[in-house]
Amino acid sequence: MHGLVVLDDRDRVLRPAILWNDQRTAAECAEIEARVGRERLVALTANRALTGFTAPKLLWIRAHEPDVYERIAHVLLPKDYVRLRLLGERAIDAADASGTLLLDVGRRRWSEEVLDALELPAAWLPPVFESPDVPGAAGAGDQAAAALGVGVDRPGPVSVVLGTSGVVFAALPAFAADADGRVHVFCHAVPGGWHVMGVMLSAAGSLRWLRDLLAAEYGELLAAAERWPPGAGDVLFAPYLAGERTPHLDPDVRGAFVGLELRHDRGALVRAVLEGVAFGLRDSLELLRELGVRADSGRVSGGGARSGLWLRIVASVLGIPLERTAVEEGSAYGAALLAGVAAGAFADVHEAVERCVRVREVVEPDPTWATAYAELHGRFRALYPALRSFGGS
Repeated sequence: MHGLVVLDDRDRVLRPAILWNDQRTAAECAEIEARVGRERLVALTANRALTGFTAPKLLWIRAHEPDVYERIAHVLLPKDYVRLRLLGERAIDAADASGTLLLDVGRRRWSEEVLDALELPAAWLPPVFESPDVPGAAGAGDQAAAALGVGVDRPGPVSVVLGTSGVVFAALPAFAADADGRVHVFCHAVPGGWHVMGVMLSAAGSLRWLRDLLAAEYGELLAAAERWPPGAGDVLFAPYLAGERTPHLDPDVRGAFVGLELRHDRGALVRAVLEGVAFGLRDSLELLRELGVRADSGRVSGGGARSGLWLRIVASVLGIPLERTAVEEGSAYGAALLAGVAAGAFADVHEAVERCVRVREVVEPDPTWATAYAELHGRFRALYPALRSFGGS
């Protein structure tokens, strides 16, 4: 999601895509909120201007690469460029378009008001479709597709994603933006539906970073982490390796290990990373609950969901059981379900989910761990103000 692909009038790529986790656009985000007005922007797009979104990247190109900007004729997201190459059609789905900051999310169409305020041509943008629509099917952003892949097509269980980024995602009964823009409200991959989600930028990405740093295998690192109790011997990890979205909206904050002593080994560091990511997910879940989301259980996906230890930690931190589904491919499986609807194999998205998604395992919270993590989460929340001050952001 959010990646920017710019094309000329012959559909030639003008520059390498600027991806979802690129943080270069802080100044452009401030410009967007000044031009549109923060409250008006949230009312129209249901979101604050964040560095990962697509519109700030267009303004960055205008400011820093004017020769490229002058040649733009079409703007696509990465998956939609793949569709163009395969089918010769320009299109986007409402779920993915929600992350451009150019869509009127409540009305599910491009916002003329935002485009005018930012002086961006509407002619650059492709037609907007619902996710199971032909062409394609139109598809969906990764999180909306992942939610379908684990059965979150309507209010009920939340989706908990332990991918490169970490997500807590809930389907909404109706469109409702958070007035403060603390969480994302997007169109769902279900036609006429919406969802709300909190997103942390470095979830399983944090574990991969540590794995690469230690030049070790995941299995041996997780086994070493299992030897440490909750709290990892009083080590805390702030997972802000690429800045953070939910709940801080701060591209400049950076990560840290806090509380290290000579007795700590790599197992303690790994355990601290697993717990720090879980605490970040809890920050998102608490915001969703403030908006009225009931979260009695979570459906998990992403590479991190393959670790039983990590799921036990996350379940204990969130205080809800986590459910593994029979198919673990998440986003890819959700996309396949959308294709099935488009091809006529299912009457609609709800039927596809009901017929194809099955829970195979439940990971319950550990009551002893949950008690320890409730206290540790408060200490974790104290890290951000200190790191923000230290970083001078």
